[in-house]
Amino acid sequence: MELELNELSKYIIPVFSFLIVFEYLLVRHHFELKESLSGIFIGVGASLISLFSKTIALAIFILIFNLLKDFRLQYLGYESLGWIWYVWFFAIVSDDFNFYWHHRFSHSIRLLWAAHVPHHSSKTYNFIIGLRNGWFISLYKPIYWIWMAAVGFEPLMIAGCLIINSVYQFFLHTQLVPNLGIFEKVFNTPKLHIVHHSCNIEYLDKNHGGIFIIWDKLFGTYKPYFAEISPQYGILKDPNTHNPFILNIHEFYSICKDVKKTSCWLNKLKYIFYPPGWSPNGETLTTKQLQKQFLKQKS
Repeated sequence: MELELNELSKYIIPVFSFLIVFEYLLVRHHFELKESLSGIFIGVGASLISLFSKTIALAIFILIFNLLKDFRLQYLGYESLGWIWYVWFFAIVSDDFNFYWHHRFSHSIRLLWAAHVPHHSSKTYNFIIGLRNGWFISLYKPIYWIWMAAVGFEPLMIAGCLIINSVYQFFLHTQLVPNLGIFEKVFNTPKLHIVHHSCNIEYLDKNHGGIFIIWDKLFGTYKPYFAEISPQYGILKDPNTHNPFILNIHEFYSICKDVKKTSCWLNKLKYIFYPPGWSPNGETLTTKQLQKQFLKQKS
């Protein structure tokens, strides 16, 4: 299995590179040179950091898996869930459930948003965005997957599911795919993910799922794509730069500034852990507050 995962990873980069070039040749107006170069640089940096973080994460999965073998055998009657096909099915579903909550919290907790924001700060939408991941997000992301190792999913199976999910999500970052009809009842699609990447008030913080869109429908964060709403890509608090270093740290810097300007320790903590946009006096607004205000103005 380890060999298969390594072999799979060899093919991913060439395929992704080919698709980026192919998309560029078809729709050059979906690309902007400086932003594309910045996105590629961010993606390379994220990949290098994740080589370290994923190695540590896999080691932790293996450690937890082995530490709890006797516990599982004694109380659950098995050491491992094994490799049979239906275990793979449940592992993929579980992995995407983990991703949903990891992703949703990365939008609703400001400190985590600071790590995730480079993925959203592009004002264009193309396959390069699928590689444009924040440099710090992989340092905390694996925490959501530890329970899978604890209940007996094989660590390499968990790693395989993470790869499958990442590959699927790469294909979401394009404007070339039309609405996919009934497929969108269950699965995430490029059109639904365009909603997620839009900074239109009505689209903010919607469609957090990776492979499946059912989590958003279950937990109240689903929003369909409306042809009459022209998507505006990027973020509301834009740093106005293509510098990949600034794009990865600007929100952390903003948090520090906000924390320093208040003497109230409770407010300091709220600036860090409350949703992006929270402020004690309402000078800046959270997504929920903005959407409530938007609906009030619209009615």
